[in-house]
Amino acid sequence: MNATARVAGALAVRNLRNIRRIPAAFFPALLMPIFQMIAFSGTFYAVTRIPGFPTDRSINWFLPLGVCMGSAFSGIGIGFSAIRDIETGFYDRLRMTPSPRAALLLGPLISAWVRTLIVIATVVAIGLMAGARPASGVWAIIPLLIAGLALSTVGVGWALGLAFRFRDMRGAAIMQLSVFVTLFLTSAQTPLDVMQGWLRQVARLNPFTYVLDLSRQGFLEGLAWDTTLAGVAAATPVAAATLTFAWRGLAHLDR
Repeated sequence: MNATARVAGALAVRNLRNIRRIPAAFFPALLMPIFQMIAFSGTFYAVTRIPGFPTDRSINWFLPLGVCMGSAFSGIGIGFSAIRDIETGFYDRLRMTPSPRAALLLGPLISAWVRTLIVIATVVAIGLMAGARPASGVWAIIPLLIAGLALSTVGVGWALGLAFRFRDMRGAAIMQLSVFVTLFLTSAQTPLDVMQGWLRQVARLNPFTYVLDLSRQGFLEGLAWDTTLAGVAAATPVAAATLTFAWRGLAHLDR
């Protein structure tokens, strides 16, 4: 256990240092949610006029979306780093050492969580300056953190699983596109109860709809246990499945 913690810590620090060494691998995950939050809240400001819309500030609706998107891409960015390490032979050297295999997942996961905290802090700070007003005050940050870290975990598992299987940048496009498609096939733009047609049915079945609800609740009508539990219940099996996908991909890399 101590060996796993030491190796995981070293890998996490290495990944975080790459923010300075290779800023292009991190800053898109930071700038993209800020852009989305500002662009969507301005372009779709009239969405608050829909009868029954849960807030009178469009930025309250789109800030959590930006956080969730940025958190997922913080995890996806770890996959890009893994691909570079595979291509340069760094992973081959790691696999030749007696390092615990669990550390090869835990280290990147820790670094993704730290990146996610940076994204959340930045997006929330800019959102508050732009006019966001959480209904639950400072307590609104707690479900936002839970949702962000959950999506970051999903992103890490999915991205590493693809990186270990493709072993080159062919997997990068799938990592990014899958996140965009999955998150926008939710209640990303409007509440579920005002959606119509096939998109409403897809969004209702999409577990990330409930993770978005979890992240938004403190900015809309206040915290609620049923919303929190539904979001956690939706995120947990998906995170477990993607981490299992990554673990099996690591075994595939050893072949």
